[in-house]
Amino acid sequence: MSESRHVAIIGAGAIGVVSAIEALREGHRVTLIDAGEPGGEQAASYGNAGWLSSHSVIPPAEPGLWKKVPGYLMDPLGPLAIRWSYLPKALPWLIRYLLSGWTEARVEKTAFALRDLLKDAPLLHKKLAEEAGVPELVERNGVMHVFPSRGNFDSNLGWRLRKKVGVEWLELNADEMRQREPDLHPRYTFGVVVEEAGRCRDPGAYVAALAQHALASGAKLVHVRATGLKLSGNKLVAVLTETGEIACDAAVVSAGARSKQLTASVGDPLPLETERGYHVMIENPESGPRSSMMASDVSMVVNWTDKGLRAAGTVEIAGLEAAPNWKRAEILRNNLFSMFPKLPKDIPPSRIKTWFGHRPSMPDGLPCIGHARASRDIVYAFGHGHVGLVGSARTGRLVAQLLSGKQPEIPLAPFAPTRFL
Repeated sequence: MSESRHVAIIGAGAIGVVSAIEALREGHRVTLIDAGEPGGEQAASYGNAGWLSSHSVIPPAEPGLWKKVPGYLMDPLGPLAIRWSYLPKALPWLIRYLLSGWTEARVEKTAFALRDLLKDAPLLHKKLAEEAGVPELVERNGVMHVFPSRGNFDSNLGWRLRKKVGVEWLELNADEMRQREPDLHPRYTFGVVVEEAGRCRDPGAYVAALAQHALASGAKLVHVRATGLKLSGNKLVAVLTETGEIACDAAVVSAGARSKQLTASVGDPLPLETERGYHVMIENPESGPRSSMMASDVSMVVNWTDKGLRAAGTVEIAGLEAAPNWKRAEILRNNLFSMFPKLPKDIPPSRIKTWFGHRPSMPDGLPCIGHARASRDIVYAFGHGHVGLVGSARTGRLVAQLLSGKQPEIPLAPFAPTRFL
């Protein structure tokens, strides 16, 4: 099955555009289908924190998380909030979510699988950025995690498992942190630097550049919303859209949080949910970190972008249609000012930008990468949760390998869509 195929890729986010580049490299003809502009503000890729964190191998659910669920239901502004009105619909997903992290052994199994997917991601992205003519947008200069104390680090299951899967880091005491980050609040007394990791200086611009690279390499882009997939027996014949059919003989479902309807159209009811995320960005701030960092006490990433200082984090379970709760963005802003006391408190509102979007998430913290049950002409590549941007580089390669009938470069059993069916 190495012949050239006409591949329709549904979704022009990070996963979709990298899949397009890699499918073109394999000799396939590619049509990208997306109602929005690649890298536009409507896309999850646009609002990403900007970390290319090859060490992000720990799923959101860890042992004992179930004890915190009542608090999440009571606190609409906490790091993980669940809207009461959406709880009945989200409950099956939430139960699977909690069970996936019920034991340390389950979390460890997930960590090993994610390490395979994310290892060397900053290098892969650097090569893609160079190909797309935007090498300056990807930097491989490490990221920092900061903690109020050494004890907060030592007691963290995630770091024990990162060591087990081969992640290495440099440890910093309070004085060493002050030398590197003089503007950081003194409540942080311990830090680690993961030197293998990288960052993206403008996720939206990066995805847009990758899309342009795919188009320059021969891909087509159709601005329309896909609604389903059309089969004849076990053969794919078209992607259904709001304006008609797009004939093709292979398809990739990489439509992010809106992939669920598409998989259901061919008999795969997969438990995809949106983890709604927010970011706040200060244009031209007078203070801030010298490096990209995550603060453990507020579960927030702070990253310099070409547009300003971005703070991103928190999760809200409330579905695709509910209006944003902008107080969650205010919490991020307040945390940013708390972390960096030298930031002026009178920054004009016009220089503070907020964003809201949808992370596509499977309940076990692992994306779906593999064939549809109904047809091997259909490849699923979605559900990356918090690792969509960093995971897109290898996911696109895996998609191309599946389309061409080649042996995938990593084991795909942990990511098989059939694990839920």
